[in-house]
Amino acid sequence: MKKIMIYCQHLAGMGHLVRCREIIQALVKDFEVCFVTGGQLVPQFQLPPEATVVYLPALRQQGAILVPLDAACSLESIKAKRQQQLLDTYDQFQPDCLITECFPFSKMSMKYELSPLLKRAKASVKPVRIVCSLRDLVMTQPLPDGPRERREAKICRLIDRFYDAVLVHGDPTFQQLEECFSLVNLLNCEIIYTGYVAQALTASARLSENLYEPSIVASVGGGRHGYPLLNAVIAASSLIQEQLPHHFYAFAGPFMPDQEFVQLQRAEADRPNLTLRRYTSELLAYLNRADLSINLGGYNTTMNLLETGVRSLLLPSLNPSQTDEQRLRGEKLAHLGIVNLLTAQDLVPERLMAAIATSLSHLPKPHQIDLHGAENTASYLSKLLAEQPVLAAAS
Repeated sequence: MKKIMIYCQHLAGMGHLVRCREIIQALVKDFEVCFVTGGQLVPQFQLPPEATVVYLPALRQQGAILVPLDAACSLESIKAKRQQQLLDTYDQFQPDCLITECFPFSKMSMKYELSPLLKRAKASVKPVRIVCSLRDLVMTQPLPDGPRERREAKICRLIDRFYDAVLVHGDPTFQQLEECFSLVNLLNCEIIYTGYVAQALTASARLSENLYEPSIVASVGGGRHGYPLLNAVIAASSLIQEQLPHHFYAFAGPFMPDQEFVQLQRAEADRPNLTLRRYTSELLAYLNRADLSINLGGYNTTMNLLETGVRSLLLPSLNPSQTDEQRLRGEKLAHLGIVNLLTAQDLVPERLMAAIATSLSHLPKPHQIDLHGAENTASYLSKLLAEQPVLAAAS
């Protein structure tokens, strides 16, 4: 059985982690998988038990800098431990394929540990395929390390030096990589569109509890930037109850700051038609039963909307580092009639109530967007690893 090692670092939210889980679930049927992750742990979040999971000392993003979750350790010591553990894991596992999630298109702050890993793989006596796992959109926000052209040229150099393929987890009939990365034609490797990676509805169609019906689900992904939306939903819930009775289920996310979650709990206390929770591993099942979803526009939540076909009000993240990516995807979906968009100006009770009422009165249009990204990724890697790679020494 061929071996695949996957590196994933989630720094702010949990979208990268969720997408990797779905890919791993498809891979473990035919491959031995070692998953290496180094972000904040998510309670109740489960990875496929067939995979070997290696946890690096955890880091998260705070503004523009990396911060250890263990405040007793210095960043330098954590970096040194992570780099060595990553190389030791590679040497012990001896993969046939190394996958870096998003890097080098993003996560440049992790280059200190990924560059040695890539050099180790490239110089290996055993042929190793190196693949980038990339979501549909490359970040478009202003960059701290110079003009975008310089950043894109650096990405091209890293891809050309180390990588055999870039797997774009999107549908080219909906979104093409060149729309947000201008140097696609200069990438000297295979560019494969896998389709979007979506959680299968059949895997979690049943809920472990009975729901109040009809229901509206509000969710904000990892939650670090979700307080304004959930606060607005709670404020609007009493107005909705008077005109369009629904029970609200609100999920704050595991990374919402504690003080913000406590404020939401206080606001929830006198809302009998609202249930607030930190996190659920059954979000897809909630959405499948809901009349409406109110949510931020992250990759995985958006895939849940497309998978279930639920009516949806989508707010592109107000976080400056995410808003362009989420806005671009959301605007395309809104143009197709699949979702309705919210803006920051809609986060007042009367306007949000009006948007909810409008959304409840219309069904979303059907779509033909490919949601089989996990299965297609496994299929492509099976073909790639069946070929005989040409060894090349690292430069």
